[in-house]
Amino acid sequence: MNLRIFAIGKPKLAFAKSGVEEYAGRLRPWTSFSVEYLRSGTRENESAALLERSAGMLRIALDERGEQLTSRALAGRISSWEQSGTVKNIAILIGGADGHTEELRHAADWLWALSKLTFQHEMALVIVLEQVYRTFTIKAGTPYHRD
Repeated sequence: MNLRIFAIGKPKLAFAKSGVEEYAGRLRPWTSFSVEYLRSGTRENESAALLERSAGMLRIALDERGEQLTSRALAGRISSWEQSGTVKNIAILIGGADGHTEELRHAADWLWALSKLTFQHEMALVIVLEQVYRTFTIKAGTPYHRD
């Protein structure tokens, strides 16, 4: 399975750059993945770019209206997609400051809310990378995740 993370705008905050580098390095041994930064603009242009880049992939859109899961439940969901044999590529879509359009939300296969809180999009990227890393450590049974 290939994991592609599409985010609007490249991280500018030092802590976000550092967090992305940290978790990208931790993830490399576990899965094939990439992070691609798309140009920021209007919400409509951002959503159109995210939809274009994720065409043909299972789309997970980060959205405050989405479903909240525990880390174990997220690991289970990703495992079930992997085991289905029908999902080859997963795209995680992180919008800009104004979020996603209704069109993108309808085109997504799943809306995922990290929390009831709203996160700045650079922070959301770091949280997503950490949770994806945590997912793979849960699946492997390593001691990183503790219940």
